[in-house]
Amino acid sequence: MKLSRIGKTAVRITLVEDNISLAKGITYRLEDAGHSVDAIANGDEAQDYLIQDGADLVILDINLPGMNGLDLLAQMRKRGDVRPVILLTARAETQDRVTGLDAGADDYLIKPFEMAELEARVRALLRRRAIPQQKLRKIGSLHYDPNARQLFDGQTALEIPRREMSVFECLLSADGRLVSKSAVLDHVYGVGADIEEKVVEVYISRLRHKLKDYGVLIQARRGLGYHILAQEST
Repeated sequence: MKLSRIGKTAVRITLVEDNISLAKGITYRLEDAGHSVDAIANGDEAQDYLIQDGADLVILDINLPGMNGLDLLAQMRKRGDVRPVILLTARAETQDRVTGLDAGADDYLIKPFEMAELEARVRALLRRRAIPQQKLRKIGSLHYDPNARQLFDGQTALEIPRREMSVFECLLSADGRLVSKSAVLDHVYGVGADIEEKVVEVYISRLRHKLKDYGVLIQARRGLGYHILAQEST
């Protein structure tokens, strides 16, 4: 998987933008900087997703199908969600910017914008809202570093592709609970992605093969999903 350069922090970003070409451009740019991006094109879908998702930062367009960005932001703040939000909009008037900031936005970017400026604003927000460093998690004989988003056998990092690592993270965050194929798919590709669920089976198979020698099991419950656990010592 991609990691940020030394001195930067890799984070999970939820992008809510219905302009597909713009969403792809932002996603590619931020992933190239080492971040993980989940792109959603509908305000109602984003509302459901953000209630359950633990992304570190949200980039939110105002004009969306379904719930608009300002209402979505207001709902986030109403339920105590304090994650930093960058609003995107084509509205350049001062009052529109004031309305967005008063609704709870941390920053505001007017379209069209340069990708370098968006990256700079993401970095600035992360500096102001520093994400606490998370502790290593042990599973089997491996340690997972959630800050670097890597699995280690001692001091050696395992070679796990980005999509497979996202599957692993999804299962690990469930703390042993079953995770459905659709939930895994949403975590890896974002809500509403046109990807067949059998892709999850491929990733699970590859992960099982790579982790079995380290005492890490991924078990399936037909029709219900998967869960991950450490193999008991004999």
